[in-house]
Amino acid sequence: MNDDPNLESCSEEEGENLDFIRAMVKSDVDAGHNDGRVHTRFPPEPNGYLHIGHAKAILLSYSIAQEFGGKFNLRFDDTNPEKEDVEYVDSIKEDLRWLGADWEDREFYASDYFDTLYEWAQTMIREGKAYVDSLGEAEIRQYRGTVTEPGVDSPDRNRPTEESLALLEGMKNGEFDEGAYTLRAKIDMAHSNMKMRDPLIYRIRKVPHHRTGDTWNIYPLYDYAHGQSDAIEGITHSLCTLEFEVNRPLYDWFIENLPVPYEPHQTEFARLNLTYTVMSKRKLKQLVDDGVVANWSDPRMPTISGLRRLGYTSESIRRFIDTVGVAKRNSTVDLDLLKWSLREELNRTANRVMVVLRPLKVVITNYPEDQVEELECVNNPEDDGAGTRMVPFSRELWIEKDDFREEAPRKFFRLKPGKEVRLKHAYFITCDEVIKDDSGEVVELRCSYDPESRGGMSPDGRKVKGTLHWVSVPHAVEAEVRLYDNLFREPFPEEGGDFMANLNPDSLEILKDAKLEPGLAGKEPGFRCQFMRQGYFCIDSQDSRPEKMVYNRTVTLKDSWAKLEGKGKTG
Repeated sequence: MNDDPNLESCSEEEGENLDFIRAMVKSDVDAGHNDGRVHTRFPPEPNGYLHIGHAKAILLSYSIAQEFGGKFNLRFDDTNPEKEDVEYVDSIKEDLRWLGADWEDREFYASDYFDTLYEWAQTMIREGKAYVDSLGEAEIRQYRGTVTEPGVDSPDRNRPTEESLALLEGMKNGEFDEGAYTLRAKIDMAHSNMKMRDPLIYRIRKVPHHRTGDTWNIYPLYDYAHGQSDAIEGITHSLCTLEFEVNRPLYDWFIENLPVPYEPHQTEFARLNLTYTVMSKRKLKQLVDDGVVANWSDPRMPTISGLRRLGYTSESIRRFIDTVGVAKRNSTVDLDLLKWSLREELNRTANRVMVVLRPLKVVITNYPEDQVEELECVNNPEDDGAGTRMVPFSRELWIEKDDFREEAPRKFFRLKPGKEVRLKHAYFITCDEVIKDDSGEVVELRCSYDPESRGGMSPDGRKVKGTLHWVSVPHAVEAEVRLYDNLFREPFPEEGGDFMANLNPDSLEILKDAKLEPGLAGKEPGFRCQFMRQGYFCIDSQDSRPEKMVYNRTVTLKDSWAKLEGKGKTG
């Protein structure tokens, strides 16, 4: 197979650029390797929820199978029952479906192959390629040596074949305590790659398995189960991230030394790293266990379920992954690129609505008390087919507190005493009087309107710079709005060692008294829209109820990525 480490990309005859993975697959197909088949897989360990980095691995393997007319498997690496749970299995399948990666009927588990893997372990013992070792965990580390010093053979390395076979059987039957024995491959204790220094194949774990129950008292290690599962399923291209590059010689050794039906090939690509984010499942689990976030699907988490709940679409995730591309060198991608990918979509597809997050009451004193008008508002100026909607306008309105200043700087173009502003789609109003409570806080503004300015149009050509959104008081819908921000305050939160020290204390602000225009009543969870002048929002899929809707801020209107791109600083 083509495994040139310098191969980054090539071009097809038609001139289409291929990344180095696709170039390799095309070369293999053209050369007739594996009879020209392409069969990929995604092999998650069900010990947590998937994150955005997994999305890259999923979409790469799935898209390559699609592009080359091949097959794609979903296989759970369920070899560590202490940390695994059916909840994680279900969430992983939901995430793959949402991303559009269809494994059809090819759903497998490493536990499907436990009998075969055990038989092959016996075969290795009989062929002098494996032995049962009585060294403890600390002793194994000590005997392994260092990167500059070779390891030392275990005293059990030349244990008689029949003795190792009998001990392995006893391990399987639960005759020994955890840690009493392990099964190790007999390779080379002086190998320059420490992964090849007699790696562990099986260890004793007396833990029930979520699929096999109490059948097994030993479980295979990842490096043994992974490649052999690939081989059993007929996988042709085992794609994984760069941290597994050092494991590849061991992957190949097992394939070469076992009676496998197929010979898959492992190729590594750069993992996805994002600023203001941690991508370790262990660290994400710590955030959940320590109560920093509510759960794995908290909208501040980089999990696929968290991004979905925050309001991301599968299309925006795919666009982001395509933009990042496939490389052989690790790098960190700016989180703003992910947000840009979503803004590009929502700007076209999300309707604009009026929502007041921090309400301040306005009374239009010269507007008839019992009058209500229905004003026509454009749904989405970026989409001619989105049409218009009618929004009620009355004498009493809610506006944003931040849109008023009693003492404002010269360039404050919103409402202040004596200042005229435009209400979006409505009228010009002027602030005539400020009402305060006993503490001096502004609680109401009394304004007058120009009835000739209906629709926000100037009747005599006078210019009004400020335009405010608003919601009619008697028609407003109550809602809770959650303003999410980056979970970490530093772009590289793991620098310095303690990522928890870089948590952003302002990653969530909850506003319990937001006022929505009435057309938003009854919308279903997952509904997305743009709160005019505020950002893009969606209805929360877990906590929102018809009687009290909860909206999550998906992303702000500010697009720093586009600004960086315009300045040529995105490279």
